Amino acid sequence: MSLHEHRDAQTHELARRAQELRLRALRMVYQAQSGHLGGSFSAAEIMAAMYFHHLRINPAQPHWADRDRFIVSKGHSAPVYYAALSAAGFFCDDCLDSFRQCGSVLQGHPDRNKCAGVDMNSGPLGNGLSVGVGLALAARLRGAPYRTYVLLGDGESEAGIVWEAAMSAHKYRLDNLTAILDYNGVQLDGMVCDVMPLEPVTDKWRAFGWHVFEVDGHNVRQVVEALDAASGIHGRPSMIVAHTIKGKGVSFMENNPAWHGKAPSAAEFERALAELQSGLRQLDGQEERGSVQ
Repeated sequence: MSLHEHRDAQTHELARRAQELRLRALRMVYQAQSGHLGGSFSAAEIMAAMYFHHLRINPAQPHWADRDRFIVSKGHSAPVYYAALSAAGFFCDDCLDSFRQCGSVLQGHPDRNKCAGVDMNSGPLGNGLSVGVGLALAARLRGAPYRTYVLLGDGESEAGIVWEAAMSAHKYRLDNLTAILDYNGVQLDGMVCDVMPLEPVTDKWRAFGWHVFEVDGHNVRQVVEALDAASGIHGRPSMIVAHTIKGKGVSFMENNPAWHGKAPSAAEFERALAELQSGLRQLDGQEERGSVQ
């Protein structure tokens, strides 16, 4: 197999993984009648790239000291996060059926004390990057080889604590830290550009001293290449601005703030399921023609 053929096969596999994660997340939220689908669907390719290409982890040893750390700061996207952890082998698929049930380890927001593979508890938005800075500093002090990754939401990036962390990361030249911004343009109660505009977001991160990559967050090849390139940046942290679509893959959810955090009805579930399954079939058709992104 040539390098080009290998890359195409990898791209197809990751794209399929992402769509399968969406299907798992949809079933979880429907069954629980609670949860966040919009931001889960926008982050699916990012999750696939992290867990099935990039992260240095060992699900059989979830507390391995030298594992890469991955902080999902936008923790309400737990459905796609849990789906990825399960698919990666941190726990069995049957556990997904307990999502948001009383006594379940799969709570509405991830809890590192309960769920294998989770590196930080979430809840209040905006805290993940600060914790990421601490973990990256700890790795340097220990001489540890692990890298730290933080997935941020664009709505949470309106919080001042995010920018305090950004300044600190630059001050300490944390080149073992990479952040990914799920830039889907929609937050809880409206469009980000209306609630609190972030633009010019790439210029802001550059002004804070970060090396910035800008990608199509649904193009797995671009996501993978940016993650790989970030590992080679020296002397400063990296930010990957991933342009995404909230609710990606389901027509009536896309770019719709109403689907930030609600469960589908039976009819909506069937329609969403059909659209996602159709998307999976289209990916396989594209793979046969050699055109998967």
